[in-house]
Amino acid sequence: MIVKTLFTDRHGGVGEAPYDTFNLAFHVGDTPSAVAVNRQILQQRYDTPPIVWMEQVHGDTVRIVENADLDTISACDAIVTDRPGIALAVMVADCIPILLHDPERGVVAAVHAGRNGTFLQIAPKTVETMAERFGCRPEEMRVWMGPSIRVCCYEVGDEIAEIARKNFGEAYVNGRSLDLPALNLDQLLKAGVKPENIEVSSVCTRCDKNYFSYRREGTTGRFAGLIWMEA
Repeated sequence: MIVKTLFTDRHGGVGEAPYDTFNLAFHVGDTPSAVAVNRQILQQRYDTPPIVWMEQVHGDTVRIVENADLDTISACDAIVTDRPGIALAVMVADCIPILLHDPERGVVAAVHAGRNGTFLQIAPKTVETMAERFGCRPEEMRVWMGPSIRVCCYEVGDEIAEIARKNFGEAYVNGRSLDLPALNLDQLLKAGVKPENIEVSSVCTRCDKNYFSYRREGTTGRFAGLIWMEA
């Protein structure tokens, strides 16, 4: 089984400002026809199988995808499948897109890890779901954490900073700046994923204008992380 992963950027589509040009989300106010064309471009450009998206709600619900009949899975922030020929997608514009793969069991997952989802430990809960449902072993998993807002740019209010300190420790808070990638990384390590099996992008989406950033732009598009298996 061959696994394929990708993270898009904001270039190469048909959208107009402020969604220029490769916005993949219908829910942000962009022209629906432009989003539909961009999703077609995505599938054709990267030769993906049918793509399953999420109605992301900043929670900790993990759902299993058994076929590609549903274009969008409702009210969840992680999706998992053991079926080849289905691409799982997560959309972001500062949140962390996390992709997981167990090569031994042939299982993949896509996770939307924003602040709320991170505080609810959506990444380790996805690992747990993969283990319980498919017999996956965390130490055999590979993980890719894509471009996201980093500690240099993610300032939060005093209340949120204190919640992070109280629940997770000082290591993830620098003044009022929150290090979500580091927190997700450590959550995955505590869940049993080996450090050498985790790749973390160094790209900060607020700094790098090649990516959509809600913090930088407010009204903007979403880029995506995708993962799928080919027989």
